[in-house]
Amino acid sequence: MSDRLSVILICLNEQEKIRACLERVAWADEIVVCDSGSTDETLAICRQYTDRIYTDPWRGFGPHKKLALERATHPWVLSLDADERVTPALERRVRQILEGPAEAEGYYIPRQNYFLGRWIRHGGWYPDYVLRLFRRERGRFRERAVHEAVEVNGRTAYLAEALEHYTYDSIAAYLARMDRYSTLAAEEMQRAGVRCRPWELMVRPLARSFKMYVLQQGYRDGTHGLALAGLYGAYTFAKYVKLWELEAKGGP
Repeated sequence: MSDRLSVILICLNEQEKIRACLERVAWADEIVVCDSGSTDETLAICRQYTDRIYTDPWRGFGPHKKLALERATHPWVLSLDADERVTPALERRVRQILEGPAEAEGYYIPRQNYFLGRWIRHGGWYPDYVLRLFRRERGRFRERAVHEAVEVNGRTAYLAEALEHYTYDSIAAYLARMDRYSTLAAEEMQRAGVRCRPWELMVRPLARSFKMYVLQQGYRDGTHGLALAGLYGAYTFAKYVKLWELEAKGGP
């Protein structure tokens, strides 16, 4: 007899993408959805796949995913975002793990990232390993407002089967999320005691773009790779200049 699986995800106004995500995990034993106030058709779509739906005030990415994890009931957990899709190959591999015996307590899954009509293969975007499958009693989410991650108490392993990630649909979508994420990142850095030194406003964005485009061979993705390197440099600049702004104001 195989172990049972809980799929957990958080969402807010994801009507365009969440159906495809849920369809790919309809085979799971349980789907737990933690919404933070959707005003579109997100919840109506979710009700077609699960009755384990909760609505709570937004707590930040890490704390909200922690809440979803606390509501899961089965031994294994697969954490997803609404813009991700489990491939048939990944489904088969997860089923094998559930049948046991498992070689690890948590598994890193490579993500294939889709950007503006193209799968990105370089620039650090593939293989983009994320720890998403883990034993519920061995995993926890770090209390971070942004760029949350799972920590597992025990052995981890890497899977070959990929998770599809349908990321930004447009440059405008990237810029909108960049504004939100850079604010959260700046506030988190300030709480951690990080200071913005003037040279960082120039050096860090350039270094980030150079790393993605040259060292991680983003140039092999053509204009898409160049655009991503520039956008990530802009995100880095926004993060540090907002940290500088917080310091100038004397608080968040």
